[in-house]
Amino acid sequence: MQWHYEIAAVDAITLYFGRDIELAQVARIQAAQDALATALKERVIDMVPAYTSLLLRYDLRQDDLAHLLADIAPVLAALPEVLEVDHDAPVIDLPVYYAPEVGPELPLLAERSGLTIDQVIECHSALVYQVFAIGFAPGFAYLGEVAETLRTPRLATPRKRVPVGALGIADSQTAIYPLVSPGGWNLIGRTPEAMFRPDQTPPSRLQAGQQVKFCPINRERYLEMGGRLDDLPWQQEAH
Repeated sequence: MQWHYEIAAVDAITLYFGRDIELAQVARIQAAQDALATALKERVIDMVPAYTSLLLRYDLRQDDLAHLLADIAPVLAALPEVLEVDHDAPVIDLPVYYAPEVGPELPLLAERSGLTIDQVIECHSALVYQVFAIGFAPGFAYLGEVAETLRTPRLATPRKRVPVGALGIADSQTAIYPLVSPGGWNLIGRTPEAMFRPDQTPPSRLQAGQQVKFCPINRERYLEMGGRLDDLPWQQEAH
C-alpha cells in the first residue's frame, strides 16, 4: 500500500493514501487503521480517519518519530493496494421525517431535479451511504455518495442556526447535523435520533467506514420518537 506522512503536531502524524475521494479509499484507510491498531497497540493514543488520510497520535513517553515510522512501514507495506468496501457489513438504519416543515429545501430539490417531493424522498432513502469521515462538528458524519440527480451546491448564504438532527445535502454528500450550529447544506428532513452523546463511548453515533440507510417515517412517528418541531428557526423567522 502506497502512503506518505506529514507531521501534524509534536505527538502526531498524518498518513496519506492518495488524493482521490472514493469508496475504495474508505477500505484502504479502514484496513490501515485496523492493522496499525493491532501492530502498535498501546503505543497509539488515538487514530482519526478522514477522506484520504489517517491522523495518528502517539505516546511521546514510549516513542520517537523515527522508531514509530520504522514500525509503521512494514505494516502498511503488507496491505494490498486495491481493497474493496465490504458491502456485506451491517447497515445502520436511521429514521428520518422528510417534509418541507423540517426540510425547507425539499421543494427546491424537487424543482431542480424535475422530480416530485415523494420521488426525491424515495431517491434519497433508497441508497446505502458510506461514512467517509467525521468532522466540522463533533459527530458530524460526511456520507456519500448522493444520487446524481439530487446533487445540489451549498446555500449561497449559510443559515446562522441549523437545528440538531437536520438532514442535508451538499453536492455529492449528505449528512445529519449532530448539534445546533451554523450551516449551509440544503435541508430535506430531520431525524429524532441523537447523533452525538458526550456521555457515551464513542460519543458519535456514526464512525468512518460504517454504512447508513435512511428510513422515512411520518410526522406522527417522528414525534413519538421524541422529534421536535418547536425549534425550527425558519418558522420562528416567519412569525
